[in-house]
Amino acid sequence: MKTLSFNVTIQAPRSVVWHKMLDDEGYKRWTSPFCEGSHFVGSWSEGSKILLLAPNGDGMTSIIAKNKPMELISIQHLGEVNNGVEDTTSAKVKAWAPAFESFAFSDSDNGCLVTVSVDTLPEYEQNMLNTYPKALNVLKEMCEDDSRRRSQLGPGVR
Repeated sequence: MKTLSFNVTIQAPRSVVWHKMLDDEGYKRWTSPFCEGSHFVGSWSEGSKILLLAPNGDGMTSIIAKNKPMELISIQHLGEVNNGVEDTTSAKVKAWAPAFESFAFSDSDNGCLVTVSVDTLPEYEQNMLNTYPKALNVLKEMCEDDSRRRSQLGPGVR
């Protein structure tokens, strides 16, 4: 297992980035480079179970290992979902699970710095190296667009 790191500076307040990344519609948009129609079922609350799924229902079964609002979200991937069945015990899954995917949020001179750390198997490394920057760019664009729209509307507008 290899841990990859990515980061992006987004010209928007940390609160905007946090909410856009984790709300239902925002998650669907920024994860679309991985799989169009990606979505989650569950909660981002610390200790909660969450399923990260493709449109056909296949994906990952995970728990939220840490949730420090607007600072850190850490996902512990425990297994796979295939044909609606969660697998956390097969030899295939035990070869990689648990694996972590974490997002740290910090203030920067230009807004919010998002730092991603993701555990991956060698056979998925190139896909992650190609796709994660694209996904983070989608997040950047949607947060900056939202931030610009808010500033044009004036103070007190959400």
